[in-house]
Amino acid sequence: MQSPKPRRKAGPATPGADSAEKLEELLISSAICNGEDLGPFVRKTFATGKPETLLHHLKLFARSKESEIEEVCKAHYQDFINAVDDLKSLLSDVESLKSSLSDSNSKLQSIAAPLLSSLDSLVEAQTVSKNVDLAVRAVTHCVRVMEMVSRANQHLQSGSFYMALKCVDSIESEFLEKTPSSTLKRMLEKRIPEIRGYVERKVSKELGDWLVEIRVVSRNLGQLAIGEASAARQREEELRMKQKEAEEQSRLSLRDCVYALKEEDDDDDVYESGLEGSEAFDLTPLYRAFHIHQTLSLEDPFKRYYFDNRELQLKSDSQVSSMTPFLESHQTFFAQIAGFFIVEDRVLRTGGGLISKNEVEFLWDLAVANMCAVLEDQFSRMQTANHLLLIKDYVSLLGVSLRRYGYTVDALLQVLSKHRDKYHELLLSDCRKQMIEALAADKFEQMLMKKEYEYSMNVLSFQLQTSDIAPAFPYIAPFSTTVPDCCRIVRSFIEDSVSFMSHGGQLDFYDVVKKYLDRLLGEVLDQALLKLINTSVHGVSQAMQVAANMAVFERACDFFFRHAAQLSGVPLRMAERGRRHFPLTKSQNAAEDTLSGLLKSKIDGFMTLIENVNWTSDDVPQGGNEYMNEVIIYLETLVSTAQQILPAKVLKRVLRDVLAHISERVVGTLCGDVVKRLSMAAIKGVEVDIQLLESFTDQLKPLLTDKEAKEMKTAFVEIRQMVNLLLSSHPENFVNPVIRERSYNALDYRKVAAVSEKLRDPSDSIFGTFGTRGSRQNPKNKSLDTLIKRLKDVS
Repeated sequence: MQSPKPRRKAGPATPGADSAEKLEELLISSAICNGEDLGPFVRKTFATGKPETLLHHLKLFARSKESEIEEVCKAHYQDFINAVDDLKSLLSDVESLKSSLSDSNSKLQSIAAPLLSSLDSLVEAQTVSKNVDLAVRAVTHCVRVMEMVSRANQHLQSGSFYMALKCVDSIESEFLEKTPSSTLKRMLEKRIPEIRGYVERKVSKELGDWLVEIRVVSRNLGQLAIGEASAARQREEELRMKQKEAEEQSRLSLRDCVYALKEEDDDDDVYESGLEGSEAFDLTPLYRAFHIHQTLSLEDPFKRYYFDNRELQLKSDSQVSSMTPFLESHQTFFAQIAGFFIVEDRVLRTGGGLISKNEVEFLWDLAVANMCAVLEDQFSRMQTANHLLLIKDYVSLLGVSLRRYGYTVDALLQVLSKHRDKYHELLLSDCRKQMIEALAADKFEQMLMKKEYEYSMNVLSFQLQTSDIAPAFPYIAPFSTTVPDCCRIVRSFIEDSVSFMSHGGQLDFYDVVKKYLDRLLGEVLDQALLKLINTSVHGVSQAMQVAANMAVFERACDFFFRHAAQLSGVPLRMAERGRRHFPLTKSQNAAEDTLSGLLKSKIDGFMTLIENVNWTSDDVPQGGNEYMNEVIIYLETLVSTAQQILPAKVLKRVLRDVLAHISERVVGTLCGDVVKRLSMAAIKGVEVDIQLLESFTDQLKPLLTDKEAKEMKTAFVEIRQMVNLLLSSHPENFVNPVIRERSYNALDYRKVAAVSEKLRDPSDSIFGTFGTRGSRQNPKNKSLDTLIKRLKDVS
């Protein structure tokens, strides 16, 4: 190797520069060596306008450093030459080593060749084995996948959608990602959503079919539940009636009470079993759909879907068809709603959160609002009480049926209570028409009953009998057909009123029923009877029959109030304490007044014979005057007929009025202008007439008590006292206050004066005194004159 040429070494700077330049050169060199900033030197150089000086100094500094660089390079180059020499010395050794390695490699390859071929075979076999294992595992995995797929298909075909979805979920979670076959994997990825969609469509269709079917089931369920409530109510009412009857009996054995309680327990068991049977309906399709949607993670959308559909169904069920009268469709309407909420109650309790309590309450509030609106509208249009009662009864049964499921029905009951007055007004109007028709059909004849059932239906059912002994048949009742006809109308009114008021949320409603019963009797029946009496009664027999009917109505009214109290659940003793006067008093008084008036008219016809009496005769009629005999014959005939149908108290009042009228007519005749003069024989004839009246009164004693018989004689006390006064030996005693109050308190002094004046003997007059001046005056005549004189002084 040749050595390189030595580089030329730069010489030092030529001296000759002045000291300032050297100093500046030293400063620049120092700054460069120390790594300082050369900026101040550059600015100073350019400031002085002599950059050449700076360049010159920099060049000098560079030359001074070149020598140092050359020394360093020279030292390193010598080391490199030495290293190259060393490498050349090792070259021969490397060549020998290379040949040795080549020989060793040739020997190794010749020896390892069979081993390499064996190794290649081993590697190939291992690869094949690995691939076979992978293939076996892949096939096994695919077989398991296909088994799951086959199982899912079987579940789908059999309709076991939940198990099919479970298989699909298992395939998706456990096998899909590990499936080695891309084709199978793509097929699964495509089919799994399709299967889920298919299952969702199928269960949705089943749910839709169930939603359609459940409406029919709900209607039948509601009808069955309401029917059970009606049967239970009927059993309760029958048991209540039995218990009320038992309470009213004074002798009720303990055994009977125990039997009644046992019967009530049996009824409750029957009622409960009937209600349990009414709840047999299938919710499997709904719960199946809900469970599958839960599996599909679609629980909340399904809940909303179910609630929305049921709300739409409820709104549809709450609509009233305008094509069908509400009276014909109201049972179906309310039964549909009742069944709807029975189903929702079951879903709420067993649906596992499918519907919440708040949602059910929302639906119920919606249904109540719709039902209230429908009832308000329909009630406002109805003009027949029976129609309103039918709907009210069904609504109350609806409330009973749904109250046991926890639904509040106060709003419905308030609507029913709101129309209470309208219902009773319609009921009063219907009863008024029925009573007018019943009274118009009356023939004023006693009712004939040929069979026992007729007697039971027309007499016993209204407690009109006066004896507990059954009569012989055929039986002629003291009343006409009007009485049982009107009683049936009133009883129907009571039962309809109680039916409307009961089961309406109000426990104590007897006062309301009693108020409207008073109106029915006092306004409707009383006015109808008054109209009948004033317009249709023209004969004594008709008036007598009406009066007899009024006496029977008095007993019937007692039955009406007891019946109302019994149906209202009020003890009879409390109802008796609240009883008022007889509500048909006006018509009763009118009937008796009409009968009395007709009898007085009849009597007046006989009393015209009083004009034929010879009042100045000296002969006393032994058998009484003709007019009085005719009157007595008529009265006896009247009593024989009247006592068969008229109660004794009514007959007494009528006869007393008639006898008083007879007395007034006789006194009026004596005081009137028809009689100019009276003889003592005529007065004695009147005495005989009065005795006939008294004898007639005595004949009434079997019908009257002694007290009533005495009261009967007071009817003609005026004529009796008048005759007693005129026949007495001292007529002037009339002016004695004590004697007058004791014996003549019914007489008017003016009438006494008029009759006494007619009875005075003509010989006692002013012109008759001339022929009898020396004779002695009759003491009775003298007393009579004294009486007349004193009465004139008083007047």
